[in-house]
Amino acid sequence: MEQFDLVVIGSGPGGYIAAIRASQLKMKVALIERYNTLGGTCLNVGCIPSKAWLDSSERYHETVHSHDLHGIEVSQVKLNPKKMSERVAKVVEGITGGVSFLMKKNKVTVFHGHGSFKDQNTIVVTSEKGTQEVSFKKAIIATGSKPSTLPGVSIDKERIITSTEALKLTTVPKHLMVIGGGVIGLELGSVFNRLGAKVSVIEFADSCIASMDKDLGKELQKVLSKDGVTFYLGHGVTSVSRNGDEVTLKAKNKTSNEEIELKGDYCLVAVGRRPYTESLGLEKIGLKTDERGRIPVNDHLQTTHSHIYAIGDVVRGAMLAHKAEEEGVFVAEHMAGQKPHIHYHLIPGVVYTWPEVAAVGYTEEELKAKGVPYKVGKFPFLALGRALASNEKNGLIKVLADKNTDEILGVHMIGPRTADMISEAVVAMEFRASAEDIGRISHAHPTYSEGFKEACLAATENRALNI
Repeated sequence: MEQFDLVVIGSGPGGYIAAIRASQLKMKVALIERYNTLGGTCLNVGCIPSKAWLDSSERYHETVHSHDLHGIEVSQVKLNPKKMSERVAKVVEGITGGVSFLMKKNKVTVFHGHGSFKDQNTIVVTSEKGTQEVSFKKAIIATGSKPSTLPGVSIDKERIITSTEALKLTTVPKHLMVIGGGVIGLELGSVFNRLGAKVSVIEFADSCIASMDKDLGKELQKVLSKDGVTFYLGHGVTSVSRNGDEVTLKAKNKTSNEEIELKGDYCLVAVGRRPYTESLGLEKIGLKTDERGRIPVNDHLQTTHSHIYAIGDVVRGAMLAHKAEEEGVFVAEHMAGQKPHIHYHLIPGVVYTWPEVAAVGYTEEELKAKGVPYKVGKFPFLALGRALASNEKNGLIKVLADKNTDEILGVHMIGPRTADMISEAVVAMEFRASAEDIGRISHAHPTYSEGFKEACLAATENRALNI
């Protein structure tokens, strides 16, 4: 039985990054992955394929609907969703293959099979080839998450589907009903809406992307509604049934109790994700999960066994790939005796619809609840030269700053390329910049990022220059 300094269970962004960093720190590392390809949910059936679909669908939508505005006349545009799906698969294949290359480059031993604990220093790997035991000094549980469902909703993976099945469709639904107006539901709803599907979003909360600043949800709903997406906010789904190729969804308005009935050919259940912590043999080593299936950890991400860590979707906090990556590096460095840190409050969140939505720090609602005195600066993309030149008039940037010190407390963006622009806000807030600091820094003209400067100026005694 081979012994390793570190064994990582799960090869998603948290797991494989932890393995690489640990190897860089001179540890002998093994990575266990139950599937044939590395990369976990994110690379195989999550972040990467969804962004590939979003990009392809946006190109098609622009060709059909907006190229003419630029003087590009196109006729007889033909959609080939099968070829589009094949391109997505090739993108995934290339990136997961890249992870395999990184494992070889960093001398990480990979075991394919299901890993479960035999005892506090041994993991059993079970595959088609049989079983083998792997001994470790330290371990990281990085097994990620899987789609959640609702009571009474049975997912058949054919017509009543999760994001995993939606990303592999080779035909465009006629009417896609989406349960959940969060990140996953709106991203995938956007994909098929652009490709010509009728899309209905049923959300229990009173706004879409409810965990983000309310201004972002309002603006995104306005834009997507204009594009043809129908929203049923404040509705709780009571049943989903299938008869052949037809799916019937019933929901009740939580205020009026009025029931609606929708019929479509597909129903996407996108009500979040839950930690994958079953069948890991946790009971054999005395590890218990909380009411949501998460593994409790301390500030160093150690479980009740100090040599066994847990990161990513299986622990508290946002279920984000980049959060898992940061935790992977954090744990590897902590094991090596270093003193790393993660500022969880400054991990950005992004929705890759179009317009894109991005945010970091406190929402206005959170500041109100905390009783923190704050001021607001807003700047619309409609007033930005680069946005007008690119026909990108939707959206805004909102900056929240401390009323007394001017320190930036939250930044909320909806508009073109905000997924990339939010990084400037993260850097600024990491170094506790004031709104005036950003307002006095030169930003290239014409760029979208000027909008951030203008919003910061607006938060500083209403000094925005272009509105």
